[in-house]
Amino acid sequence: MHIDPSFKRREEPRAYAWAVVALLFFVALLNYLDRLAITTLRDPIRSDISMSDARFGLLTSAFLWSYAAVSPLGGMLADRFGRRVVIIASLLFWSGATALTGFATSFGQILSARLLMGISEACYLPAALAMITDYHRDRTRSLATGIHMIGIYAGAALGGVAAVIAEHYGWRFGFKLLGVVGILYSLLLLFTLRDAHRGQTALKSDRVPMDIGSATGAVLTPAFIVLFVVNLLVGVVNWSVYGWLPTFMRERFHLGLGAAGLSATGYIQAASFVGVLFAGAVADRWSQRARHARAFTAAIGLLVGGPFLMAAASAHLLPVAVAGLVAFGLGRGAIDANQMPLLRQVIDERYSALGYGLLNFASTTAGGIMVYAGGAMLDAHVDLARIFQAAGAGLFVGGILLWMIPRLAFATQFQPESGEFRSVGR
Repeated sequence: MHIDPSFKRREEPRAYAWAVVALLFFVALLNYLDRLAITTLRDPIRSDISMSDARFGLLTSAFLWSYAAVSPLGGMLADRFGRRVVIIASLLFWSGATALTGFATSFGQILSARLLMGISEACYLPAALAMITDYHRDRTRSLATGIHMIGIYAGAALGGVAAVIAEHYGWRFGFKLLGVVGILYSLLLLFTLRDAHRGQTALKSDRVPMDIGSATGAVLTPAFIVLFVVNLLVGVVNWSVYGWLPTFMRERFHLGLGAAGLSATGYIQAASFVGVLFAGAVADRWSQRARHARAFTAAIGLLVGGPFLMAAASAHLLPVAVAGLVAFGLGRGAIDANQMPLLRQVIDERYSALGYGLLNFASTTAGGIMVYAGGAMLDAHVDLARIFQAAGAGLFVGGILLWMIPRLAFATQFQPESGEFRSVGR
């Protein structure tokens, strides 16, 4: 794993390590707020720009597919050239795409803006989580990752605010405002964000070779393949919820535009705030005694969250649906807090951003398919509850698969440099 043996004797840059989490928290918030604001604005956008439900779903699917295609490349760039430059460039370009969305006057223009947003946003998350876990080791990795994920939840929860703004100022105003805020914040990061260097991270070197053989052998362990499949399932769940839950809540419970948007995002994200902090703290503490604690913590979260999502989709009373969504949010936090720390246990962690980019590819590709399928089902007058029921079942299966990770964590992987196989779990 190329660990520097003197690392543990060095003083960690604790203050700045947490400052990095704080700086990236707001970027994560903008990342999800910008991408999800459109899902709560179905009616005003469709009244302004003519399109079917399937084409409206395609706006999110196109974002996800472009995001998926570029995610592995974004991870490779972050591993090779450093996290900082990739993070700042990503924020700058996706903020520009957000602002352009507010100026769109045709379906083609708004679709192009969403494609550009997907390409530029794809580079952020692998680089950001790799930077955080560069600075934070085993005792704080899951908690630091979880706090950053709260920024994502906050952005997703605030996506409903776009609907409230649209009711007062029109749907275009919010996109323009968010774009300007992101551009200004990217300038701030130029002066405040820096990469972890040797002596601040467990990695021996700051740059890694990016030839295909080395990268493939370092990442494609049996445990990683299980994580890849789990991310396919989680992507179906998350993007079904993000893309169509506001519509489901409005139609099932006869809520207004703003109320449906906030109900669909707010309860889940608020519960996820608690779940990700609790799961992160538990996994960090548990991992001091059991090396597979992060895998087990994430598995428990999915095994709990899946059935409750199914219950929420089947409910015909709003309080019952809300209770199910809250329980789902609590369980989902466990995988979000532990995925990058777990990933760095089962692959060569020099390639952690690439590995996370591949996991992003899995989740967003599957999610894009499901968002488009949801629009097609609406056009065919099929109840959206069926999607959420199937998604909950898939989440439960993902929990079972995560429980298998410990058996695979000490599997061997091919090393192109030596032409041999060696154990990579730890």
